[in-house]
Amino acid sequence: MRLFFALWPDDEIRRQLAPTSRRLSLESQSRVDPKNYHVTLAFVGEVPAAKLAVLQQLGGSLRVPRFTVTCDSLEFWRESKVVVATAGAAPAALLDLWEKLHDAVGLPRERLRAHVTLARKVAQAPVLQAMSPVLWHATNFSLIRSDTGGVESAYTVLDTWPLLYEMGNP
Repeated sequence: MRLFFALWPDDEIRRQLAPTSRRLSLESQSRVDPKNYHVTLAFVGEVPAAKLAVLQQLGGSLRVPRFTVTCDSLEFWRESKVVVATAGAAPAALLDLWEKLHDAVGLPRERLRAHVTLARKVAQAPVLQAMSPVLWHATNFSLIRSDTGGVESAYTVLDTWPLLYEMGNP
């Protein structure tokens, strides 16, 4: 199984991000389906099915307060050939969750660039306009299975855990 931890948006966040994607001057097949919008927290990669329970236990053991991610600008990442909605600043609780997940899974802590991919396989930089900020009030995080092989990856939410209302309280 190919797994990753992510912030998985509700329908309202998808509705807010979708018009930004539609305004991009791109071929329609490049656009990511709004049902696949997410912020990757830790990409675990290919793991045997037996490791799933360990990752679920790990997710359930983390205690981090809720936070708000503000996606407020568009960027074209030439190397990855993607257009993303980025968060200019990562809240401290998001950084804490990201660090805890990377440490627990044994991943290196590279720089966190919180983003939602809106388009893939973009050959050349599109004209990027200003976007209206999208305030994503993160109340939980999830473990996701990624099935590749089709035109677009198919994602399945395997488990979800709540973020705390405030530090120290469930």
